Amino acid sequence: MTTRLTLAELESSEERELGTTEWETIDQNQIDLFAEATHDHQWIHVDPDMATQGPFGTTVAHGYLSLSMLPYFVSQVLNVTDARMGINYGTEKIRFTAPVPVNSQVRLKATLRDSERRGEGVLYRVGVEIEIKDSEKPALVGEVVYLVF
Repeated sequence: MTTRLTLAELESSEERELGTTEWETIDQNQIDLFAEATHDHQWIHVDPDMATQGPFGTTVAHGYLSLSMLPYFVSQVLNVTDARMGINYGTEKIRFTAPVPVNSQVRLKATLRDSERRGEGVLYRVGVEIEIKDSEKPALVGEVVYLVF
């Protein structure tokens, strides 16, 4: 379920759970495309044969692939209905706490932490945790910061 807030409601909002997204599968094609885009072709990501002998037994998604999915995931749990535009403002305390094996399913669990007026816009922080299906440890934890106008 998506939380829908106006800019004024976002600015005055207290900490609240935003919920979770649907599960998304991270397949080898997505990992390979990310490797091409970032020039990060480390074998633990892109060489399935070699990866079977590595520490994870299979290829794993780049940590930054998980991080790059946050805007997509956050948009599924929070919509600022009267915003003209929004920008990624930064990240806080991001940690990659577990690898994401190829063909794993991941989803976002999010909490609106706080918000404040910034000129014409509202700056807000979202606590994020990317969960891996059937894993006790999340792939990523931290906070992301957005600015909407």
